[in-house]
Amino acid sequence: MKKAEVGNVIEFKDGLQGIVEKINENSVIVDLTYMKNYRELELEEKTVVNHKNYKIIG
Repeated sequence: MKKAEVGNVIEFKDGLQGIVEKINENSVIVDLTYMKNYRELELEEKTVVNHKNYKIIG
């Protein structure tokens, strides 16, 4: 499995998308404000996603 790099767009957890801001040993920190419907979903601005739980889309 290829790990994301800073700036990559990833998809995880049933279609949520975000931009990778930081890479940790077992996870990435993702900025969710990338999504157009971010405010409607009432999510936190950033989240942590394990490397096993995302797909790189851009």
